[in-house]
Amino acid sequence: MKTQIPYSFLDLAIIGQDKSTTETLQDVLEVAQKAEQVGFTRLWFAEHHNMPHIASSATAVLIGYVAGGTNTIRVGSGGIMLPNHASLVIAEQFGTLDALYPDRIDLGIGRAPGTDQATAMALRRNDMHAVNHFPQQIQELKRYFKGDDQAKVRAFPGEGAKVPMWILGSSTDSAYLAAELGLPYAFASHFAPEQIMQAANIYRKNFVPSEHLDKPYFMPCVNAIVSDSLEESFRLATSFYQMFLGIIRNDRKPMQPPCDSMQGLWSEVEEYHVLQKTSLSFIGDKETVKQELQNFFTIVEPDEVMITTPIYHTDDRVKSIALFAEIMQSF
Repeated sequence: MKTQIPYSFLDLAIIGQDKSTTETLQDVLEVAQKAEQVGFTRLWFAEHHNMPHIASSATAVLIGYVAGGTNTIRVGSGGIMLPNHASLVIAEQFGTLDALYPDRIDLGIGRAPGTDQATAMALRRNDMHAVNHFPQQIQELKRYFKGDDQAKVRAFPGEGAKVPMWILGSSTDSAYLAAELGLPYAFASHFAPEQIMQAANIYRKNFVPSEHLDKPYFMPCVNAIVSDSLEESFRLATSFYQMFLGIIRNDRKPMQPPCDSMQGLWSEVEEYHVLQKTSLSFIGDKETVKQELQNFFTIVEPDEVMITTPIYHTDDRVKSIALFAEIMQSF
């Protein structure tokens, strides 16, 4: 029996060693085109700032680039960090994207800064307390999209745009908010796996039907690295592990090429912390990953699953998402 679970993709636009930003963004489009070809529902980009090896800071620009290079896949943000921006600007940007690519744009929004505190101050210099007004800012954004003939300030483009809004989160706070607003909920379990079940249960238990959604819609994001063999999959995953090791050490580097083993690169304590933060990772050949996904789906019962595939070489990444699609189509 075929699965009813749609599958989608989060691209962090990670710049690898010996790669330029231009080459990285060209690779992003190549991966997007492959994802579209093999049946992925949507492809999202995350807003990050002051990170020299992440190329997705101008998220709306990147969405437009990829939407223009594809035909059917939904393209959106996972997410826009709304307190970094005026709601009017986001309404205008995504209204413009919706006008260019009707019924293909998603707007996932979160409250975290997506950066360090000094950069957050630079982004929010007019309102350092914007994060405290996140729920009100969402309502303001919704009003801009809905439109009001009597309003003194209106979003053009933006007014009347049919851009689905999602709440993003990595803790239970966002679960309560998504439930209260009656919006679909995407959970960042690819780097914050600890609270996934608690967040999912809170969201479903407290969900209030809205004009946007009549029942809960939960989409966790996980890591997925698939290849022809277990050995090769874990070799490819060493680039991913090195990236998280750099985060733990506060030693950010471009994504490193895969190596034969992580032994000697991390201590036992570092290995524990990296594996804890990446525990929702599906790494292996098709048979192994399929079995692990079946167990995950049984426990979590997602309405959709999103994956990120942090692999160094683009050819390997493209192959991995194609194999993942084959798994999802084989249920």
